[in-house]
Amino acid sequence: MTTRSLCKLLIAALLGLLAQISAPAMAQRTVKPVLHGSHWMAITGKPLAATAGALTFNRGGNAVDAACAMLAATSTMWDTLGWGGETQALIYNPHTGKVQGINALGVAPSGATVEFFRKQGMVYPPEYGPLAAVTPGTPGGLMVMLSEYGTLSLAEVLAPAMEMAKGYPIEESQADNMESRRELLAKWPGSRKVFLPHLDEKNPEQRAAPLAGEIFRQPDLLATLQKLVDAEAEALAAGKNRKQAIQAAYERFYRGDIARQLVAGSKAFGGLMTLEDLDRWQVHIEEPVSTNYKGIDVYKLTSWVQGPVMLQALNLLEPMDLKSMGYNSSRYIHTLYQVMNLAFADRDFYYGDPYVPPVEPIAGLLSKKYADQRRALINIEHNDTGIKPGDPYPFQGGKNPYVKLLKNWQANPPKAKAEGAEGFQQANLMSADEGFLAGTTSIQAADAEGWVVSVTPSGGWIPAFIPEGTGIGLSQRMQSFVLDEAINPFNVVHPGQRPRATLTPSLAMKDGKPLMAFSVQGGDTQDQNLLQFFLNMVEFKMNVQQAVEAHNILSYQMQSSFGAHQSQPGRLELTRRVSEWDRAELERMGYKVDVVERTYSPVTAIWLDQENGTIWGGASEQGDDYGIGW
Repeated sequence: MTTRSLCKLLIAALLGLLAQISAPAMAQRTVKPVLHGSHWMAITGKPLAATAGALTFNRGGNAVDAACAMLAATSTMWDTLGWGGETQALIYNPHTGKVQGINALGVAPSGATVEFFRKQGMVYPPEYGPLAAVTPGTPGGLMVMLSEYGTLSLAEVLAPAMEMAKGYPIEESQADNMESRRELLAKWPGSRKVFLPHLDEKNPEQRAAPLAGEIFRQPDLLATLQKLVDAEAEALAAGKNRKQAIQAAYERFYRGDIARQLVAGSKAFGGLMTLEDLDRWQVHIEEPVSTNYKGIDVYKLTSWVQGPVMLQALNLLEPMDLKSMGYNSSRYIHTLYQVMNLAFADRDFYYGDPYVPPVEPIAGLLSKKYADQRRALINIEHNDTGIKPGDPYPFQGGKNPYVKLLKNWQANPPKAKAEGAEGFQQANLMSADEGFLAGTTSIQAADAEGWVVSVTPSGGWIPAFIPEGTGIGLSQRMQSFVLDEAINPFNVVHPGQRPRATLTPSLAMKDGKPLMAFSVQGGDTQDQNLLQFFLNMVEFKMNVQQAVEAHNILSYQMQSSFGAHQSQPGRLELTRRVSEWDRAELERMGYKVDVVERTYSPVTAIWLDQENGTIWGGASEQGDDYGIGW
């Protein structure tokens, strides 16, 4: 090596060290300010929807009321979700001192079997259209949350969304999204009516979708929401109490005329959903799972979503001195990647719907002793592309029934051939990257009484199939199932089963009191972003706005939950804030490094200042994330 080359290497190494040392100082500068409030905080993926939350607080509502209003507004704005999608939430109840989970994920309808999809020539259930739909979950989730934990009427909470359904000025990103999907949307009359109001078949060059700033009207959705409000009003007039009146609206959606419209409209285009499917489906109020990381209790929903993967990662990281590694140094990034490598491999094989057999080994997966065993597998010098799921069963006193499947498991399994087809997969409309980032918005709300809410609703994103006359865009979550138990025996499609979703709200508690509520838009990247946000706050002492704006790394070694379910072992995406020396080190360690201007990590979060009794809010500078506090 020449003297000049050696000098260059030393300078690069010094710059890398300086970057690590100065990272917390650099993080002081944020694009958006920290939000401060003492009465309430409302944060979500769209400014107008955050305003809906603020309006609801001003009506006298609590954080649950505000979260429901923001959920209704974001669904009406098609913020990567529609009304027929799915909702999952964590709620801290100050009256009981407990965190409760809301499971409002739809299930596979009647007829949705492995054999059915194989005979269609599919390797996985499709990405879009009526056959991609599980039963709608968001309306039921909203109404159950509101009736159990809110204070306002359904009419009051839906008022902002209903006003928007009458017409609101649409933003450019969604208007252009509609136009880009016009070819598919035009095939479905219900979708065409909503998304392509200017479609002129005689003039195909003319724009079909609304223009930015144009008043976007949804009369069918407005009529459906009005039916819910009318059902509530009729029940109240008949002497029913608040909860019973909201239940009457629930009944009308899932067992009344709205249900009949949804089923008829879906069946007209080959959908499988039946009235019995809607009647049997229910929202579960459930116990979340948690782990303790250095004195902080972190709560997640259980294995029907990917949330426990973050808890597994925290268990793996807890004994390590992350701060001494240096923020976003090559050693720190390598450690995060390898930890996520282990945790996501377990997710890919063991996570599924806990309400149907087989039973997921969640106790073993979240065991600290299991984490000790898995941590010993980390190669501190090089990326390990051969990591497989572990065996958590001994750590909960059981025996693994899937030893043979586990032994033969592959991150990228050979594509199975469907009956009568040469491995045909419905055309992937999303690229691999789009699949990893697909769907979801995030909602955080907190109030002075102590209610704290974190929600990650999703499903029914554009291009959504809308059954005619309803205005309700159905979910596309069916694609997250697999058809081959060799990939994941807990997530094989069956009627009445929930697909394992990527959606993952988060709450953290310290000394028995709420500390943080946080979630993020995106698909499979969610829990790796949330893990880094949490570490930014806890290990590197950033404030909440610094932590949401920090440049995360993204890894792609987990199996995608969308499209062709592919994995990309070793691929690592990061920004130029990681020094040139550290990037070179990561390449030497076996990573394929992609340098981008900004990684996708639109986190929204609330931090509860326990010392001063105030509420801090953070909303990413990416996209339209927005918060309002008072």
